Amino acid sequence: MFTFRSGPKWSLRSTALLATTALGVGAVYYALPADGTTLDRDPAQAGPAAIRVDQVGYAIGESKQAFVMGSEELSRAGYRLVDEHGATVATGQVGSRTGTWNSKYPDVHTVDLSAVNTPGSYRLELTGTAGGSSPTFRIAPAKDLLTPLIEDNVRFFQAQRDGAGVLPDVMHRQPSHLTDRKATVYATPHYNEDGTQLLDEKLTPVRGPIDVSGGWTDAGDFLKFTHTTAYSTADLLLALRTAPHAAGLADEAKQGLAWLDKMWDGKTGTLYAQVGIGAGNDNVRTDHDVWRLPEADDKLNVEPGDPDYLIKNRPVFRANEPGAPISPNLAGRVAAVFALAAQNSAQSDPATAKSWLDKAAAVYTQANTKPGDVLVTAFPHNFYPEDSWQDDMEFGATEMSLAAKTLGDDRATRWQQQAGHWAKQYIDSDTKGTLGVGDVSALAHADLLTALKAESESGTEVTPADLQGDLRRQLDDGVSRAAKDPFRAGAVYTDFDSVPHTFGLVATAQIYSKATGDHRYDAFGAQQRGWALGANSWGSTFMIGAGEVYPHCPEHQLANLGGSLDGKGEILRGAVVNGPNAAEKLAELNTFPTMKRCSSNPGTAWTDFDGGKARFLDDVGAWQTVEPSIDFTSTAMLAFALSQS
Repeated sequence: MFTFRSGPKWSLRSTALLATTALGVGAVYYALPADGTTLDRDPAQAGPAAIRVDQVGYAIGESKQAFVMGSEELSRAGYRLVDEHGATVATGQVGSRTGTWNSKYPDVHTVDLSAVNTPGSYRLELTGTAGGSSPTFRIAPAKDLLTPLIEDNVRFFQAQRDGAGVLPDVMHRQPSHLTDRKATVYATPHYNEDGTQLLDEKLTPVRGPIDVSGGWTDAGDFLKFTHTTAYSTADLLLALRTAPHAAGLADEAKQGLAWLDKMWDGKTGTLYAQVGIGAGNDNVRTDHDVWRLPEADDKLNVEPGDPDYLIKNRPVFRANEPGAPISPNLAGRVAAVFALAAQNSAQSDPATAKSWLDKAAAVYTQANTKPGDVLVTAFPHNFYPEDSWQDDMEFGATEMSLAAKTLGDDRATRWQQQAGHWAKQYIDSDTKGTLGVGDVSALAHADLLTALKAESESGTEVTPADLQGDLRRQLDDGVSRAAKDPFRAGAVYTDFDSVPHTFGLVATAQIYSKATGDHRYDAFGAQQRGWALGANSWGSTFMIGAGEVYPHCPEHQLANLGGSLDGKGEILRGAVVNGPNAAEKLAELNTFPTMKRCSSNPGTAWTDFDGGKARFLDDVGAWQTVEPSIDFTSTAMLAFALSQS
């Protein structure tokens, strides 16, 4: 919502309103209610060592790594694995030291549980020179372990629904932003260099009304972006391939698809990029200037010229002038989503599939393949800066080619050749990244490999070896970082998007093994999933509702004003948050008069577990660490889906 996400190729969210007052950290794990009283829960006794496990659990047959953190006594400590009946099922010595973390926990060691494959619930306990017990975790078949996580992710998307089609039994949702049914299109706004201030005294209307209702709100705010919705919808459609059994997943993919269809005006050749405005000025109040429930906006009594007029009557901004070229990052990924929809319906409804494919082709054909320095993502661009686009074009061409083959469309070969061209351009570029909202090359490479495997003569500029090599490049970067980190983290946790990029590595490891039959990264992928789900220094999962310790105080207006703050009632289940960030970035937190106070800790201050110049804080004002978003959550969902197949 109020997040700037910085770093190479990472997206940025608005810092329009940084708080000037930080909220204090509570004394117990559960959140402090609005009146500041302490909830009735005894804090855990601080022990000499802490045990970190994947709190969701480990799949049968996969690598299973836990960590213990403490001081030199760990080098002589043992462990026992205790099942749900209190029986000891495995014992051993704590493993090798992986490095230093902080002054309170200077030593980190591993415990390898890979040999245990009996289904059940377990706790890991230290013996000998150290004491401590882990949260409960499961060992189970991957499908049993991960399908519930996918369904929780679906529930988060259901909570993010906008418009008339909300689900009342999810977070007590009510219809919201019904004025989006008759929205006005405005000329492209102008911003200062860092994207924090609108330079236009007022916005200039250019067209309307149009219907842009529905879809999902982006994060803890109520903005809607084609950029993030297209990425997230693609993830959901790809997850459907391996997890069609996940309850609600197909319907939620349709929710994103239906909204993207509204954002493309095929009659005029216009792609709309955004609904709502997040950074304004003294004359234009915006989505990020108020803290409220989503349905409150429709109840505002405003007239043109009122400062709050655009909060109720949300502006729409275009990615291109009617009929003009479209920024290739948007054109490519939207085309990919429409083509995935065509693939999804090709067998059951060929006519509908053909319609989706034609829409994909229309958007793709309009791509500006000489875009210059600035790609269109959001307004301001700083919300989601991106510098790669060849990966999006590869993604669009690949999915169109696969859809065309299924439908017997003679454009398949041409699109496959174009996909190879854009893959080669991406691989030869200096803007390469890893899977996340800013880079879809792993998704494109995987399906292009599938297409090339089906033909003896590919006729493309790229070879399967090239694509496999680039997937290894993405994974090797993470493996190299993990080897130097005490908790074997493969992502950079002193920058924004550490958790979604971790899940991106998990998904890429699965993509690689399925595409190549080479399982060299399987253990790395399991290790990264474990880090995001509790096997990290903070001992928290970064997905709400997963495990015993998870964020209770997300920077999310609906969760804060309409949900439970004690973790026991209606929570924003399934939401994936940013996770750890650079300590210096948490100097200021957000606050609003209408924001309910919420701050939690796991029995002791989070700062006890900070290290490596990183910090994690579970506080409603900490947009830097606990704001969830649809692209964070869809990346995790795809990782879970691929890992359970």
